[in-house]
Amino acid sequence: MTQPSSPSPTATYRLQLQPDFPFAAAERAVPHLASLGVSHLHLSPVLESVPGSTHGYDVVDHTAVRAELGGEQGLRALAATARSHGLGLIVDIVPNHMAVPEQVWRNGPLWEVLRNGPKSPYARWFDIDWDAGLGGRVLLPVLGGRLGEEARHFLVDDDGVLCYHDRIFPLRPGTEKLPTARLLEAQWYRLAWWRLARSELNYRRFFTISELIGVRVEDPEVFEATHGTVLRLIREGVIDGLRIDHPDGLVDPGGYLARLREETGGRWTVVEKILTGDERLPESWACAGTTGYDALRHIDGLFVCPQGIGRLFSHYRDFVTPLADEGGDWEETVRRAAYEVVTHDLATEVERLVRTAVRISERFPEPGDHAPWALRHAIRELLVRLPVYRPYAADATRAVPDAAMLGRAAVRARTAFRVPEEARAVDLIHDLALGVGAGGAGHDDSDGDDRCHGAPGGADPDRADFAARFAQTASALHAKSVEDTAFYRYPVLLSACEVGGDPGEPALPPEAFHAYCTRIQRDWPVTGTVLSTHDTKRSADVRARIAVLSECPDRWRDVLGGMAEGAMCGIGVKGVDGAGPPDPMVSWLAWQTAFGLGAPADGPTAVGALPQPTLGAPPPGDSWERVGPAVLKAVREAGLRTSWTEPNPDYEEAVAEFIRSGPCGPMAAPLTALDEELAPHIRANVLGAALLHLTMPGVPDLYQGTELGYVALVDPDNRRPARFRPELLAELDGGATPRDLSGEKLRLTAAALRLRRDRPQWFGATASYEPVYAEGPAAEHCVAFCRSGRVLTVVTRLSLRLVETGGWWDTGLRLPPGGPWRELLTGRELPGGAVVGLSELLEVSPVALFVSEGAEGE
Repeated sequence: MTQPSSPSPTATYRLQLQPDFPFAAAERAVPHLASLGVSHLHLSPVLESVPGSTHGYDVVDHTAVRAELGGEQGLRALAATARSHGLGLIVDIVPNHMAVPEQVWRNGPLWEVLRNGPKSPYARWFDIDWDAGLGGRVLLPVLGGRLGEEARHFLVDDDGVLCYHDRIFPLRPGTEKLPTARLLEAQWYRLAWWRLARSELNYRRFFTISELIGVRVEDPEVFEATHGTVLRLIREGVIDGLRIDHPDGLVDPGGYLARLREETGGRWTVVEKILTGDERLPESWACAGTTGYDALRHIDGLFVCPQGIGRLFSHYRDFVTPLADEGGDWEETVRRAAYEVVTHDLATEVERLVRTAVRISERFPEPGDHAPWALRHAIRELLVRLPVYRPYAADATRAVPDAAMLGRAAVRARTAFRVPEEARAVDLIHDLALGVGAGGAGHDDSDGDDRCHGAPGGADPDRADFAARFAQTASALHAKSVEDTAFYRYPVLLSACEVGGDPGEPALPPEAFHAYCTRIQRDWPVTGTVLSTHDTKRSADVRARIAVLSECPDRWRDVLGGMAEGAMCGIGVKGVDGAGPPDPMVSWLAWQTAFGLGAPADGPTAVGALPQPTLGAPPPGDSWERVGPAVLKAVREAGLRTSWTEPNPDYEEAVAEFIRSGPCGPMAAPLTALDEELAPHIRANVLGAALLHLTMPGVPDLYQGTELGYVALVDPDNRRPARFRPELLAELDGGATPRDLSGEKLRLTAAALRLRRDRPQWFGATASYEPVYAEGPAAEHCVAFCRSGRVLTVVTRLSLRLVETGGWWDTGLRLPPGGPWRELLTGRELPGGAVVGLSELLEVSPVALFVSEGAEGE
């Protein structure tokens, strides 16, 4: 819980830079964003990346600012303009990996390693296992077919490089004139069929993406080389803070952050760490906190009805009839996905662990003599049973809870062995994962000096390597099996299938939210918080729309049943020819996705840009272009009927045709009626989530365009160039009444952001957080809290259920002492300490933001 020594932002605004939205475009937006009330711009990665990249996480050169964005001159111009309007810059950096681009020469260090092998001065940069059984070569799985089939496409050009179609590769000095077969064998790399990546790859990668190679940033020289440009820009005052991408991919995240803090002088830094369940961020980490997915989980959970979600699951089960491990049971679905990923997608990572464990086992009489198959089985069984992304063996603040977690996982892993003696392989893997001695549980084969002292595995490089690799593989497994597989196989309530979320238990009571906020204010008061990001599978407003379905599960069943009845088996509706869904799960998924995006409406409705008659409703003809790719991506990620690597064209075409004629066609009319019926409750969710995010403990990060009504599906839909409405903000500042929900959200956002900017002491590290509880029969529908005795947030939750049970009745809220309390959006004043009926307090809007200015100068 180390706090930054530099001033923390009051709020950040994320801009997704890309060639269509470079530094110059961001610079033009600065006056509007400053007026909105943020303190810092939050920029996606700015270093040189693969040409055309829309995200920038595929870095190829750490020494240069990306030319496609405007280069360092453009970044400096943006920083200067931002500074002139009182804004700073937070920049996203990528320490874990670099790109393996099609044109490999763009990654200069990698090109040199491929040319000169392990003796290259750049060989230490990359996490390559040179002894992996490939004859001391790096596997490059880039060929469209098997090597023998592709040999005719190789040639050496006049520049002395190897060409394969439009790709070029360096040649080991002195091999240029060899015959093709010998030439290929003589290189420091082995070109191979792309399908060999999962089983033969010998470099660490980002998750399962072979085009992203792991960087050994734990090496001081590599750290210095890969961070030099960013650190120089910090020292020169261009950059004010950092967001760290994927720290779980690093060997030692805590050690990395400690060095980074020293080098940056304590600049505000947050880490993209996904916390699971009750998991806590390691207290020793030198950062301000996470990027905020834990906050997203606690906000979203408030708007899911705990009773309705159970009934919705019953309707889903009846409609889809899934097998338990294919979406019928959350835990079973996760377990099956984990086994599939660990045995298939991460086979090469597991084999690396097996090789290391075998070497360690062979060196010790006890508990050696483990068969490789037993070690492999133990590694898999332990990995799939970890409930979090990774353990932190080297972190003293996590040693006890992580040892307990691994111990529980080991107990369950032993049951996967039929012979108890063979199950002792689990003991070895358990100890190695914790970084302790090579014996069974609790065994230490020396005097104890070989236990972890600051780095996993003590002085034994194999043990250190195993502990680090096990943790890195665990994070990749959790991300791929849960986020990228199980989330797509369990679409009961799509709003719950979000990064950091728990689809098995999506509803959270106000008490859980208050407990979380109290802890965050105490331990990580300037951590990041988010609702929408470039990585969220659905934007906050899409999730807000879908969450309402948990309050009316029977209504959803009836609407979906009516639409599905006409679509099944290719039967048209009212004379309209339609294509039936290829399976019921696709139908459930597609209709819910279409509802989340918004029923088609007349008039211009560019997302986050123009007035929206229905929040987020796309213009006519736009639905297919957005729902179609999102659903197709979902079924590929699910991997049950088709996948990215084993596509089923007939199935995918059936999915596409169903979406065109159903959710995005004439049969979508019932969605419009449902949209209109639920509009007041969608409004309550949208405004409620926004206000909680903007006033709870932490530093809110707004994703581009989300100050307005913003509906976006999974990437690339959510990475469209940013668009803004400065003229609408000016109208509202001039006293205009919001014309729609998008305008309401903008007015609320600006009011909260400006309050944070003008009164940072009410929200920052020295502020306080006090829950405020309503009293009366409908108290559970109110979430309220007070910040520093000066700001009162009041939000309505589960508004549809509230209406169905008779409304607020005589439920009231006692205002905190002090006052008078002035509502920022309406200007009305109420005395401190008064009990006000919520039907009166929330008569105009489902949310309220009160301020008590107190005595002058406070």
